[in-house]
Amino acid sequence: MKNILIMDDDQSLCRSLQLIMKTKGVTIRSTHTAEAGLAQLNKEPPNLLLLDLVLPDADGLELLQIIVEKYPDLPVVVISGRQDMDATITAMRHGAYDYLRKPFDVVDIELILEKLRREQHPKKKTNQQSTPSIPIGPREMIGNDPKMLDVLKQIGRFSRTRINVLIHGENGTGKELVARAIHEATSPDKPFIAINCSALVSTLLESELFGHEKGAFTGADQQKTGKLELAAEGTVFFDEIGDMDADLQAKLLRVLQEQTFERVGGNQHLLFNARSIFATHQNLTEHIREKKFREDLFYRIAVGEINLPPLRERPDDIPLLAHHFIRSIGKKLNRNTNTISAEALKRLKAHAWPGNIRELENVITRAIALTDSNIILPEHINFLHTAAVENTSDTHDQTLASAEKKHLQHILKIHNANITHAAKALHISPTTLRKKIKDYAL
Repeated sequence: MKNILIMDDDQSLCRSLQLIMKTKGVTIRSTHTAEAGLAQLNKEPPNLLLLDLVLPDADGLELLQIIVEKYPDLPVVVISGRQDMDATITAMRHGAYDYLRKPFDVVDIELILEKLRREQHPKKKTNQQSTPSIPIGPREMIGNDPKMLDVLKQIGRFSRTRINVLIHGENGTGKELVARAIHEATSPDKPFIAINCSALVSTLLESELFGHEKGAFTGADQQKTGKLELAAEGTVFFDEIGDMDADLQAKLLRVLQEQTFERVGGNQHLLFNARSIFATHQNLTEHIREKKFREDLFYRIAVGEINLPPLRERPDDIPLLAHHFIRSIGKKLNRNTNTISAEALKRLKAHAWPGNIRELENVITRAIALTDSNIILPEHINFLHTAAVENTSDTHDQTLASAEKKHLQHILKIHNANITHAAKALHISPTTLRKKIKDYAL
């Protein structure tokens, strides 16, 4: 890996890389237009190409497809100074070896060179046809943190094929957003069907998944089409797969293995053609040890894995997200709030964010509702979960039932009376929580 070509109209960047890499025994040639770059490739193909997304005479993504098609063994690293979710995913989808955001460090180049050396062979062209360019949907994942860039690159790679993908992440980190991004990059014109595995009891979930025939059980007065059937050749997103009942896990495993299923009460084999994406906030490895989750199902669903970082691990993205929510929520609520003070931002960055991005969105929503001006100040920032805890000075006079009731009230308040989220926080099923709510007349 001694010969690198960089196609970038930023001449100072090219010259700096040339001087630094020369001291490391690496030759860098540079061109500043697509035309000159293609001519150089024809004349002397390099070991690695650094391709800028914005060139004066060509679009970098279109040029990438041309180069990957003509030089299938050439690793191409796309470089860009823009935060662009769509461009990152599309570049990886269309065969980029990696993606770097400017300003990047020489160490980043060295790491890529080392990775190529370890692989010991160049990237080989597959027998698959090149995939046409597909626009990404409007749902934007905000963030400049390297962890989020890695997530976008993984989305691009996994969208090249229809393998099963498991998304790990705490509540509120945006797991469904990632699933939808994969779907939009793969089959945007097909259905996207989301199933919350923790929101329904297993008997109802089975009917939701597979559908049922008329007369299959009491109350089944007509045939119902299940979500697996509705998905057709699109995507089925199984949210909170770790909460799925053990019996239903076995049935889902059979569907994934055989690519067929039957409606409840029926015997007709229906083809399952959809892509499957799964998500969980739980540690499935631990669940497997505790016999709560099938190991064979885990290996079926985790062919590809994406780990979403919690918001506390990417504090520099909090201002970006805050401004994004201020714009979108302000418009939705028809308010003129359009900015946030430095002191308020400082308070946001100091917070631990146990509810992650969803919690930040709720905090910004409350702040916009509280302010009468166009700016959010520190006094408008209200973290519900840090509210004063119930006075416990007289806990020796409380019964277990009264203590449980107060705790349930507190958790329900934190989660805005959302049964699913509150049940997860309490580590009980939504059905159990509903029963307790009824018992305590909450």
